[in-house]
Amino acid sequence: MGRRSPGQPEGAPAVSTPGPGREGQAALAAVSPPDRAGLDAGTAGRPVRARLALYWLALYRRRRMLVALTIGMVAFEALIIVITRTIPPEEMFAGSIRQPPSAFRAFSGSSGAVSLASYPGLVGAGLVHPFWIAMQLTVVGSFGAAAVAADVEAGTIELLMVRPVSRARLLAERTAALVTGSLVVTAAATAAVAAGVAVTPRLRETMSFAGVAAAGVLGLGLALCIAGPVLAVSAAGRHRGQVVGATIVFGAVGFAINFIAQAWPTVSFLRFLSPFHYYAPADALVSGTLPLGSVAVLLAVFVVGVAAAGWLLARRDLAP
Repeated sequence: MGRRSPGQPEGAPAVSTPGPGREGQAALAAVSPPDRAGLDAGTAGRPVRARLALYWLALYRRRRMLVALTIGMVAFEALIIVITRTIPPEEMFAGSIRQPPSAFRAFSGSSGAVSLASYPGLVGAGLVHPFWIAMQLTVVGSFGAAAVAADVEAGTIELLMVRPVSRARLLAERTAALVTGSLVVTAAATAAVAAGVAVTPRLRETMSFAGVAAAGVLGLGLALCIAGPVLAVSAAGRHRGQVVGATIVFGAVGFAINFIAQAWPTVSFLRFLSPFHYYAPADALVSGTLPLGSVAVLLAVFVVGVAAAGWLLARRDLAP
């Protein structure tokens, strides 16, 4: 339907004014005042809560992805437990090598105290497996791209900025959504491992539930450590592909550096540059304690990354 602009002469032809698209309607609904939130959300077809609207909208848009990743993570860790129950480590490595090379520490999730040819080593391998890493990077890349870069690319960032929404609030709520997504997926993996330990006496003899919980906290710390720099890239970028690419680079390069540093003693000092050096779930499974120093390093990188994202977002031009 066309409509006349204010002050347009009577009898002048009505001018059709296009409204915002589906993404724009959702963005408007996310930042509407409380008394109109229900109306705007209904118009956009997305139920959005008035309080922390940007946070809930980010989770709502990715609810199916989170469900799929959660199911996949539980299934994968359950498979690792089944393999460990079916083929004991002493039989798995019999006839080949009793003590795998030091480079294999990267695949067992240990700094050297736990061998891959052990129950904690095999379970720890499931927590540093490329599949586990890919699940975590999927969450970080998806939520990280949606923080800023995706809206800039789609042109909906201007719809958000004309509403009473500060850039700090935009970053804070979408960072909180990323943390929640990583927490959900990590908790699913941790719960699956805990269930496997509970039903397997041989696993209970070599690791504790406190160790499983500590490994889960380390896993969340690793995801957040990667998420910090990813948010900074999103705050400065204009395309979601840039953010997804940065996520893959941070994860893959970090793992490669840790592997090379453990396989080649000459460059062993490089391990301190990799977040995977501070992520040793197998050691946590055995000790039953949380390495506070490693957690502090992982969280410090996350905090620095979020601070950098806030600084970049406050000073950049958001025009697409």
